Amino acid sequence: MTVSTDTRRIGVYLAHPRPGSFNHALFEAVVDELRGRGCEVRAHDLCAEGFPAALTAEETGTVSAAAGTDDPRLALHRAEVATLDALVLIHPNWWGMPPAVLTGWVQRVLAPGVAYKLGTADGEPAGLLRAGRALVLNTSDTPEERERDEFGDPLQRIWAACVLPYVGVTDVRRTVFRTVTDSADADRARWLRQARQEAAALIG
Repeated sequence: MTVSTDTRRIGVYLAHPRPGSFNHALFEAVVDELRGRGCEVRAHDLCAEGFPAALTAEETGTVSAAAGTDDPRLALHRAEVATLDALVLIHPNWWGMPPAVLTGWVQRVLAPGVAYKLGTADGEPAGLLRAGRALVLNTSDTPEERERDEFGDPLQRIWAACVLPYVGVTDVRRTVFRTVTDSADADRARWLRQARQEAAALIG
């Protein structure tokens, strides 16, 4: 293993409520790999932390989140995400969407004044995050062909088109491990090795 001489600050976010899930195994493997390579890892199991996902009425009327918040957990996440060099998002595909806790994290943390600003000359948002790269690791029980042809791979659109470029992340990498429910131990071991490799490549 080659350890980087530059300390990278990476945020790793897990959205899965069940301890012992394969998503948790991915999370642990990625965090271990990045820390082993000398990164400063900010690891968040959003469900275990009880991240408050519901957007408040006050937040929907706020022009800019830069003024702050009375919620200490939200304030922590907003301050932290602005300092990251890269992000890793780990979650299952549920109804073509991320779990509610991660959707709420996006809506509450990647807020105007924190992750982007509006009002540029061309009408497009200006991303504020310093993180130029993101890795999205998804699990799914839908075969790849059906996901692509019947559903249009909605998670690819969500992360690579709608969310991450909006906040300034231009290099979006995504891998889907499938199908998980009927997978063998050998498949899961191979997927964990792949997740480690992709986490390492994120800082390469």
